[in-house]
Amino acid sequence: MATVHHWTGLEARALRLALRMSVRTFAAHLGVGVRTISKWEKLLSSTEPRPDTQAILDTALARAEPAVHLRFETNLSEAGRAGTGSVQRVTVSNPRAWEYETWADDLDRSVVALSRQNFTFAEDLLRRWLGRFPPAELDDKGLYLYARATALLGDVQRDQGAVLGPRSAHRSYHHARTVFTQLDVPRRIAQLNLSLAVVTEMSGQLDSAAQQYESLAVDDRLSRRDRARALLWVGTALSKDGNHDYAARVMRAAVREFEDLSEPEDWSVAHQKLALAHRGTGDLTSALHYIDVARTNGTADSPMQRVRLDTAHGHILLSDPRTLDDGLAVLDNAGDVAADYGLSHQRRSIEGIRSRHATSGGAKSPGRH
Repeated sequence: MATVHHWTGLEARALRLALRMSVRTFAAHLGVGVRTISKWEKLLSSTEPRPDTQAILDTALARAEPAVHLRFETNLSEAGRAGTGSVQRVTVSNPRAWEYETWADDLDRSVVALSRQNFTFAEDLLRRWLGRFPPAELDDKGLYLYARATALLGDVQRDQGAVLGPRSAHRSYHHARTVFTQLDVPRRIAQLNLSLAVVTEMSGQLDSAAQQYESLAVDDRLSRRDRARALLWVGTALSKDGNHDYAARVMRAAVREFEDLSEPEDWSVAHQKLALAHRGTGDLTSALHYIDVARTNGTADSPMQRVRLDTAHGHILLSDPRTLDDGLAVLDNAGDVAADYGLSHQRRSIEGIRSRHATSGGAKSPGRH
C-alpha cells in the first residue's frame, strides 16, 4: 500500500479519481470547500494542502478499500509522479496492489506449466517473484503469495528428482511451512507436512513416511481428498517396503474414498498403486486387472502420469516370462518420455526395475523388492 509523505494537488486528485467521486462529493468527504478541491485540480503539484488538510487526506487514504489503493497507485504511476522529483512524496513499502494480482496470476500459470512438466517455465515464473521482494518487506498477503510460490518451487524440484540438498524440495517445503506457520494458516501447514512426507518416501525412508502418512490421513486440517491421498500413500510406502497384503487393504479403502468423492483421476491412480501391491504378492492376474482399470479410466494427460502408468504396467509385464518382451518395450518407452521431460526420479525408478530384473536372471515370481 502507498504512503504519501507530502500531499500536493496531484496526489489529492489521484485519490479523488481512485474514490470515483465528483469534486463536490470529494469535498464533502474530506470536509473542505469545493473551491479548495478545484484549486488542487488546477494547480496539481504546484499547490500543497494545509498541514491539517494533509492529515485529513492521510486518513482518507488509510480508510480506503484495497481496490481504491490499486486505482490510486495506478493513477500516480500513469501521471509519472509517484516517488519522483527532488523530494520523494510517495513510497510503496510493499508490492503495489496490481503486482499482487499479477503474482497470483503467475502462480496459476506455474501450476499449469508444472502439470505439463514444463519445469523451466514454471521455475522461471516462480523465481521472478521470489527474488523480487525480500520477505521482511512483505505484508501478510505478500507473505502468503511468497509461501505459495516457495511451495510450488518445491513441487518443481520434487518432480525433477531434487529431493534433498540446498536447492531441493525438502528445503523449499520447510521454508514454505515456516512462513505459513508465521501466518497461522493450518491447512497450508498440513499440506506442507504431506509434501514433506512424500519427500521422506522418495528418499527411501519408507517406514517413517508410512507413519507420517498415517497421521495425516486423519488430520482434520486437510481436506477429505488430501486425507484420502495420504491414506493411499500409506499403502504405497508399505508396498515399497514389502508389506503388500496390508498395503492392498489400505489402498482399497482409499479407492472407496475417491469413488465417494467423485475423484476419477485419484481413483485411477489408486488402482495403479493397487496393481503394484498385487504384483508384490505374486498375484499377477489381479495386478493385470487393476492396471487395466487404471489404464482404461485414467486420463494420463500429463507426461508424468503417462510415465508412472507405463512404468507400473511394464513392471507387471516384466514379472511374467510370457510377457517379458512386452514389459521391456513398455519400460523403454516410459524411460524415453521421462528423459525427454527431465523426470529424473522416474528414470531412476525405471533403471532400478530393469537392474533388478537383470540381476534376478529374468522374470520370476515377484516377492519383496
